[in-house]
Amino acid sequence: MTTGQPEFTTDADLEWCYDAVHGVSRTFSITIDRLEEPMARHICIGYLLCRVADTIEDAGHIPPETQTELLEEYDRLLDPETETERAVEEFMDEVGPWVPEDRNDDWEVVAQTPRVLRTFESLDEEPREIMRDPVRELVDGMAMFTDRYADEGGLRLQTLEELEEYCWYAAGTVGTLITGLVARGASEDRAEELRNNARSFALLLQLVNIAKDVENDYLEENNVYLPAEWLENEDVPVEAVTEAENHGAVTNVIQRVTNRAETYVDDAHRYLEIVPERHGNRLSAWAIPYLLAVGTMRELRERPEDVIREGDVKVPRAEVYALIQQFEDDVSRSRLEDLRQEMAEKPLHQ
Repeated sequence: MTTGQPEFTTDADLEWCYDAVHGVSRTFSITIDRLEEPMARHICIGYLLCRVADTIEDAGHIPPETQTELLEEYDRLLDPETETERAVEEFMDEVGPWVPEDRNDDWEVVAQTPRVLRTFESLDEEPREIMRDPVRELVDGMAMFTDRYADEGGLRLQTLEELEEYCWYAAGTVGTLITGLVARGASEDRAEELRNNARSFALLLQLVNIAKDVENDYLEENNVYLPAEWLENEDVPVEAVTEAENHGAVTNVIQRVTNRAETYVDDAHRYLEIVPERHGNRLSAWAIPYLLAVGTMRELRERPEDVIREGDVKVPRAEVYALIQQFEDDVSRSRLEDLRQEMAEKPLHQ
């Protein structure tokens, strides 16, 4: 290989993967800490496979046409018919020049793609095959979007329908991966209901992320996910979403995205009511991100202007700790409704 990476044992690779997730995602870090084996490793590795593509798609320093080519190259190495070692070498040769010298945790995952793939290939065949298609669908969808907006230099979503199409590829595919793993052994009716509600769960979380990250998405990634048609209704040019004179108007659009996310809360809640706890899966692993989304929507409703003024809106750190503390002991599914109502109204720690 051309990566210069030494050989590691499978155990060392897996340990690195766990550490990597803790570095790149607060949400999945919490999730994986709540899971047991083998689900913990399956979700960890599946998420890192997706994160490689997500980092490339978000890279404002890579020309869109190159992003598309890198994503297509990455998809090829995930193809089970591809000779993996050669494909990994070719991908690393292509992506290597774009990895920043002073790389952050996200780019460290990209730089360690061979390690992630090696750990993935060490899994049993059943979870590998459950994970592979959703990951490839995510990669293909991101390549489609970078190609679609290559002339603009970054994503400029036009309509609500296109926003939710993007959300499907960015998060719905991850929901498919997760559901395929947690639904093993469930009845067909239950598995079908899980699949039906997984989309709502994923769109809820992704829309909340889009609503709270408007400034960072534009300034750091050159992406505008707020629908252009909604911005136009407020007389805001797409390239002026962070301008001070547009704060009030952009706030109105952020509220619309938040309201759209709200429409998925009930179905996402139903997902939690029926998700099986087997193969190391635990209700709390998914209930905590769900409830954090509920709390973030509360913050977005109360102070949407802070998305632009401060660059982000999050639930208070003390609330995160208070929520995790709720799950130190097993929490009944009926308790979820109470927590949802409490967090929709005020911070849990108050």
